[in-house]
This record gives sequence, structure tokens and C-alpha cells, in this order.
Amino acid sequence: MPPTHGPHGVAARGFRNPLVFWLGAAACTAGVVLHLPMYVHARDMGYRLAGMGTSPGMIAGMALIVAGLAASLYGLVPAPGPRPTRTVAPVRALDDAPIRTQHVLLLIVMAVAVTIDVMKPTSLAFVAPGAAAEYGLRSPANPGGHVSVVWLPFSGITGTVLGSWLWGWLGDRIGRRASIVFAGMLFVTTSICGTMPSFAWNVAMCLIMGIGAGGMLPITFTLLAETIPARHRGWLMVLVGGDVAGAYVITSWLAARLTPEYSWRILWLIGLPTGLLFLALIRWIPESPRFLMAQGRGAEAEAVMARYGAAVVPDEEAAVPAPFTPAPSGTPGFVTLLRGSHLKPTAAITVLSVGVGLTTYGFQQWIPTNLARLGFSAVNSAYVVRNAALLGIPLTVLTAWLYGRFGSRVTLVTLSGLTGVTLLGFVLAGNSIADHHLLLSLLLIVPLSGLSSVAAAVSGYAAEVYPTAVRSRGAGLAAGMTKAGGVLILAATLAAATVPSIAATALFGAVPLLAAALAFVWFGPETKQRRLEEISG
Repeated sequence: MPPTHGPHGVAARGFRNPLVFWLGAAACTAGVVLHLPMYVHARDMGYRLAGMGTSPGMIAGMALIVAGLAASLYGLVPAPGPRPTRTVAPVRALDDAPIRTQHVLLLIVMAVAVTIDVMKPTSLAFVAPGAAAEYGLRSPANPGGHVSVVWLPFSGITGTVLGSWLWGWLGDRIGRRASIVFAGMLFVTTSICGTMPSFAWNVAMCLIMGIGAGGMLPITFTLLAETIPARHRGWLMVLVGGDVAGAYVITSWLAARLTPEYSWRILWLIGLPTGLLFLALIRWIPESPRFLMAQGRGAEAEAVMARYGAAVVPDEEAAVPAPFTPAPSGTPGFVTLLRGSHLKPTAAITVLSVGVGLTTYGFQQWIPTNLARLGFSAVNSAYVVRNAALLGIPLTVLTAWLYGRFGSRVTLVTLSGLTGVTLLGFVLAGNSIADHHLLLSLLLIVPLSGLSSVAAAVSGYAAEVYPTAVRSRGAGLAAGMTKAGGVLILAATLAAATVPSIAATALFGAVPLLAAALAFVWFGPETKQRRLEEISG
């Protein structure tokens, strides 16, 4: 079945070959299902799979997954073809367009994608205690274990670093939509983490899971930045990205309700239905008109713009801005982010992203473990985390309002400074915080839910300040450095052979967050209601 080009053909709808893509998706789903019998048969053993071998069905399932991923990628990536010479200038039209139903549907689908995406690394905090118990790993509850449970989150978060940078590159090469949809395929396939019998297999699969999970956020923000009109762009991106708090609420609730009966493995297995849900929604994900113009695919850009209520601006009325001039192949790269006027924003974004990572995968990652160390049961600690995240959801709405009303720089300075000061409160209180449950829940609001707002704001900001040719890479850099902070704190935990205390993890996060607040005061460009081409220019 040959690919169809043009604004109304298959390529314009986002597929090179839809039949091949969906056959690949079916193969991936079948491959995951073939892993489930071993898990189900272990029901009478509390779903413990440690020490079991790999079944023929699992081996066949892995082969189907590999073949399915290859087929789905082939079906997604547009076939190379001659570039049309006709050009349009969609920038002003896109930024002046009203919010339409298509925009709302895109925002809803992207919010679902962000929630599903963040649930994977967030689950690591709730998976670690159960995995440590099943495999006899070294943890606060079992200090005599030979292998540290920290290898599990370390592998997963390392994968997210690689995924953020890889998908940042992919987004600028094969397109925003294709990259997002392929990440969704990995949502489905990496759910087999929950059926791996050995700890080594768990570590390996967590790495792959992290690669898929790390790629979704930067491309999501890139697509939203290039599609949503300028006057609504900032606050809507923060609102969607702030759904990280919702993901934490859902994950902590699922951990409290499901893991006592179905074991920690169920938190990985739910990636199958949630991933399929996302794939069912991809028809409402367009390709970015700005990316299409950068690739010289003007006819396809016009078709997408028409769906979003943006009329085409004829050549004689507006010239194509410099960022849309196709650069020589291979010229743009990550090094572009360190040159000229991009250097200072990159420095501020990097410091803040590392601070977010240190807090997320240091303080936040070990909250269930540290609460257990302070006398809370596993279920109670999950509910404490859930309650704090629920209380902080309004903070996400407030952050979105701040971003839209006062601008990106004021919002980033306020949020990073507030989070840093709150973390210093944990440093001063130390372990005595466990004796004051109300104070504990109140103080957890900012690091758990407020931190998600910081992450959303810096990710959205990174998608605004760079030109189209490297915008996906810029968003990938921010997401990757967020996870790199996690790798640093987890590597330190492995080296120390013990989980750091609640005060220590708070201190590690507070320092870079406060430093980032100062950096954005000094040299963070404002993006409020400005065209992307004006900001990056």
C-alpha cells in the first residue's frame, strides 16, 4: 500500500502507512498479553515471580514486540519525497487564531498523555518497597541485603534522561506527532516490566521504560507551543504540564488500593490499558504547522492550519521568518542551544531543571520509604502522599494563572524560590516532622504538587525560547536535565549504600532551586504573549 501525500492524503493525517502502523500496534499488544499468564498463575503466591524462568510465551511475546515496534515506526515516519517550493507565512495567523474545539481536544489528549507518562517514573517510589521485599534487596527495611533496591529507580531515571534527549532529536527530525505516537507505543510495550521474573530483567526493562517515558513530555510541550495561539500558550501549557500532580494522585491511590492484593507489579502492568487508551486518542494529535513549514511541506501545513481556524497569509502579505528557512541537513544540533543569545536561557533552564530532578528523585522519590522509616505503614504513607498532592492541585491552577497574568519569568522565580524555601523547612525540622501530621501534609504540598508546577513551567518555557529547528531539542534538554538531577541523587544513594534522610534530600533540592530563582531574575527572557519567532530571534 503506497503512501499518499498531500494535505488530504495519508501523510497529512500523520501516517506513512496506517495499515502497517496498526498491525505493528496489534503485534505489540499481543506480545504484552503473552507475558501475562505467568503473572496470573502466580496469584496463589502473592504474584511473586522471583526465581522463575522465562516461559516460551514470554520469548515469543518479546519477538512480537520488537517486530511490532519496527512496523509501527515505519508506518509513522513520512516517506522522503521532493520538497514543495511554495511557501506560506503561518506564524501570525496561528498566533491570532481563536481557541477552537480542535485546540481543546488537543489539550485534553496531551493532558492524558502527560498523566500516563508521569505515572511511570512516579510509580518507582511505590514499586521500590515491594520489589525490595520480593527480591531481598538492600533497603531501609532490609539493610542486610546484598544488592541495593536503588538500582531499579536508577535504571528507570537514567532511561528518562536518554529518552528526553533522544526524543528531542527525533522530534526535530521525524516530526512532533510521529515522536509522540511512537512514545505511546512504548507506553504499551514497557508494561511487561511487571512480569519480569528476575531483578536483572526488571532493571533492564526499567531502562527501556524510562527511554519511552522520558520522550513524551518535551515533544508534548513543543507541539503545544507551536500550535496554541500566543495569548493563551503559556498558561495552557503550564495547566497541562501541571497534571503531573494529578498523575501523582492517581499513582498513590492505585498503590494504596491495588498493591496490597495484586503486588507492586500491577503498577507496571496498568501501562497496557493506559497506553492503549492513549493510542485510541491519537487522531486528535496534529503535526505542528511550524515544523511542517520548516521542512518545506507548506501544503500539509495549510491543511493543519485550516483545522485550527488559521487562515493562510499569502506570500505578498508576510514574509516567511528566518527560523522557518530550512537549514542544511544536520546543521542544527544540541550545541546550538549553547551559542549566542541561547546560552543564558539554557544556563538558567539547566540549573532549575537539575534542581527539579534532585527534588523529584531525591526528596519525592524516597518520601514513601522515609515515611516508613519514621513509623508510617506502606498504605498510610501512600495516603499521606496522595492527600498532599490533592491539596496542591489548586496550586497548579494558580501557577497557570500566574504564568498567563504576570509572565514566565515572574512565575519561575516565584515557584522555584517558594519550593526552595519550603524544602529548607524540612531541613530545619528533620525527623521530628513525623510527630506533626498536619504540618507534614501542609509542607508536602509544595514539594509534591508545587514541584510539578515548577517542572511544567520550565518545560513550557524551554519550548518557547528556542527556534523551530531546535525547539524539540531545547525542550528535550530541559526534560533531560530534570532527570539528570535524578540520576545524580540516585547515584549518590548507591554510593552511600543507604537511602538519604528526609532532611538530606530536601537540602539537595533547595540549593539549586534557589540558585535558579536568582538566575531567572538576572537573564531569563520574558515570553508572555510573544510570538515564538520574536522570542527566539
